[in-house]
Amino acid sequence: MQLKNSELEITECPRDAMQGIGEFIPTKIKAAYLQALLEVNFGVLDFGSFVSPKSIPQLRDTGEVLGMLELPAERTKLLAIIANLRGAQDASHFEQIDFLGFPFSISEEFQKRNAHSTIEESYRRVMEIQEVCIKSNKKLLIYLSMAFGNPYGELWSIDILNQHALKLQSIGVQHFALADTIGCATASSIGKIYKGMVELLGFGVNLGLHLHSTPYSSAEKIAAALDAGCCRFDTALMGFGGCPMATDILTGNIATEVLCLQADTRKIETGIKVEKWSAALGICKDIFGKFH
Repeated sequence: MQLKNSELEITECPRDAMQGIGEFIPTKIKAAYLQALLEVNFGVLDFGSFVSPKSIPQLRDTGEVLGMLELPAERTKLLAIIANLRGAQDASHFEQIDFLGFPFSISEEFQKRNAHSTIEESYRRVMEIQEVCIKSNKKLLIYLSMAFGNPYGELWSIDILNQHALKLQSIGVQHFALADTIGCATASSIGKIYKGMVELLGFGVNLGLHLHSTPYSSAEKIAAALDAGCCRFDTALMGFGGCPMATDILTGNIATEVLCLQADTRKIETGIKVEKWSAALGICKDIFGKFH
């Protein structure tokens, strides 16, 4: 089900922003930042991950952080990233979590880097994780990563992307995000691929965009996505973020400010509480100014 054209759902991604920082951010500071973001009234908060501490040491305290959060009355949904059945089982014990996000790459190389599994093995993982979600009353969100291109020289095409999306839909997945992990998407490809995926999967599927980008091209990418009818976006304050598993150079997330500016220009509602956002932005600047 897509949102109305006059509405926008933003998934704020502090997890994506923090995971590439080498210096460990103390748990209390993480919790304070996430608490401030919860007060902003984003639709979803991508707050942490249940993956191997060896892979993402920065987020080894996700469970502890979650225990320190107070969920406001106007409930922002919580999303945690997992990479296998064990992670899904660990996350399923927390009633506060609404979504489990699994990165499913259409690149064999990236799937091995990111989830330590082949694509075929990942299909089996998705089925196992889906069972956990059903039993624990959570929703599974699949990130179709490398949806806009492949940096490893592997065969890539929209047909390949579509085949994987349909297969995942056939095993019960209803929530997807087209992910540009390395920032290679263009305004043209975003519009074409997003529209095509909506037609392919149907309007009953929740389809969003997780775009990484250099700052100078962010605005045109967001504009193309809005023109294509996208109402669900993943962003991060000030554009911090990047996937340390993809390439040596991190390409940041789309900045939340860029999306909100375009939404305001187009008179699209976001539900964001501006004064709370300003407070969260101050904490964001402080954290990313101190930790590297």
